[in-house]
Amino acid sequence: MQLVFILEQILNGLLVGAYYLLIALGLSLIFALGGIVNLAHGGFYAIGAYLAVILADRIGFAGALVASPLAVGLLGIAVERLLFRRFYRSDPILSLLLTFGLAMIIEQGLRIVFGASPLPFSIPPELRGQILVGDFIYSRYRLVILAIAVAAVSATWFIVYQTAFGRVVRAGVQNPDVVGALGISLAPYMTAIAALGVGLAGLAGVLLAPIAGVHPAMGAEILTAAFVVVVIGGLGSFWGVIAAAALVGVVRGITIYFNPSWGEASMYLLMAVVLLVRPRGLLGERIQKFE
Repeated sequence: MQLVFILEQILNGLLVGAYYLLIALGLSLIFALGGIVNLAHGGFYAIGAYLAVILADRIGFAGALVASPLAVGLLGIAVERLLFRRFYRSDPILSLLLTFGLAMIIEQGLRIVFGASPLPFSIPPELRGQILVGDFIYSRYRLVILAIAVAAVSATWFIVYQTAFGRVVRAGVQNPDVVGALGISLAPYMTAIAALGVGLAGLAGVLLAPIAGVHPAMGAEILTAAFVVVVIGGLGSFWGVIAAAALVGVVRGITIYFNPSWGEASMYLLMAVVLLVRPRGLLGERIQKFE
């Protein structure tokens, strides 16, 4: 029976890692290509959750699952063109101040429009219930979250590693000057990456809304953990972020099983250990643009 409980905690950890991954992957892509540390990324996650609450009553949860990330992605395009694009070649401190201010605007805007109290949003009836395998019992909705997260990350991998678009993006990360010398403008690619990154955050918001609750500060609550995943995985490393999200989730899940009070602290201790051994993160790469 104890083994079943440990397995459940590992799955819970992978679930936590899955939604950390959806947010951290977008953070990593935007930072790697544009050099923007997007402190407003959690705000897009919150917008995705609020849109899900609004849209689910009109087009159902499945419709909101598609429409909300798309709407957040379109918002990301507008933000990239109007704000981020002005700071790609500026002092990184300026982009930090910009995105910090944007994060505050999003949070306070949600508070003004929807109020400070959490909004009710429950798991759709068709996804409620438990999966029973022998002595093992697990939530059907949590398994759906894992499946959707795997599908979203797989689609992102395909775009980045198996398409002409992805080849230009990876070349732009490693050596933007050479890409520019070839007559390729990175501007539209940066816009597309911003849309993809914040769209993934919006998807995480939809998936987590019934579990984590929908309130204005939800973005700030998850952003720190997402940054921890990016740091552990390594800047510019797609697979590093994936490995870090899984590792953080499993370590957190197992730690909670043995000592719940150490659950949150475990990922920060893990980050400290990894950085002592691997200062660039697990699979961090040398990126010419930043060194």
